[in-house]
Amino acid sequence: MSALAGRVAVITGATMGLGRAIAEAYLREGASIALCGRDPAQVQRAGDALRTLAGAGQQVIAHVADVSQPDAVAHFLEAAHAAFPRIHILVNNAGVYGPIGPLETVDWDAWVHAVMVNLMGSVLLCRALVPHFKANSYGKIIQLSGGGATSPLPRLSAYAASKAAVVRFAETLAEELRDDHIDVNCIAPGALNTRLMDQILDAGPEQVGADFYARTLRQQREGSTPLSTGAALAVYLATQQSDGLTGKLISAVWDDWEHLAEHASEMDRSDIYTLRRIVPADRGVDWSKT
Repeated sequence: MSALAGRVAVITGATMGLGRAIAEAYLREGASIALCGRDPAQVQRAGDALRTLAGAGQQVIAHVADVSQPDAVAHFLEAAHAAFPRIHILVNNAGVYGPIGPLETVDWDAWVHAVMVNLMGSVLLCRALVPHFKANSYGKIIQLSGGGATSPLPRLSAYAASKAAVVRFAETLAEELRDDHIDVNCIAPGALNTRLMDQILDAGPEQVGADFYARTLRQQREGSTPLSTGAALAVYLATQQSDGLTGKLISAVWDDWEHLAEHASEMDRSDIYTLRRIVPADRGVDWSKT
């Protein structure tokens, strides 16, 4: 039996890039999906293409929605609930880089909008679906983090701040929902060649900074992480095999996530694979008061 047979997933930002790859992977593993995106034409094309991958008993619904808008989220989920009496998985993939440049010069409305999409969009979807998951004593919430969650990204302050917030939100929500058998985890998908990379190259070194621009050029030249790598981890985190794994930020590239179940007791309630503060002792130095 396929890993996600009989399960239903809600996936945001699924018309292209990693979201689209996750949608395709879920369909191959037997799930039905409800997807959304902001552009009507892209939503139509993605829905039509994904339906060709659906097998017997699988459904695909595609809906136009801006996840930063509460009314749009409500209408999207109304359509999802109308099609699927039971939803098992939420993948919060929708995200934007936001304005690129020094904090004091970038457009403020664009800065706020990036936070609304990346952070508040995730929160809105969770708020709407958590009662449904609780009623069924089961659910999987999967958040996409990104490089901004764990490293400073000068000139991409809205993106970095919102992605770090997404991870801490997921860790916090995981503790709220632990006793409800609802797992909440984040994926670090690696460096991807998507429209976000194109935005960096189009902006140029003067706007994004010479170092980041050079890294992005190297990524384009030497190759990026395949979208399938992050999608495979998204499949794992949606399966029964990962039940009980919660509150973690997992790298699709660097972590041996396929064997995480073997270390479940060691990870439970530990700070392994979480955001944390580095203290002197972590770096082998002693700055204690004498």
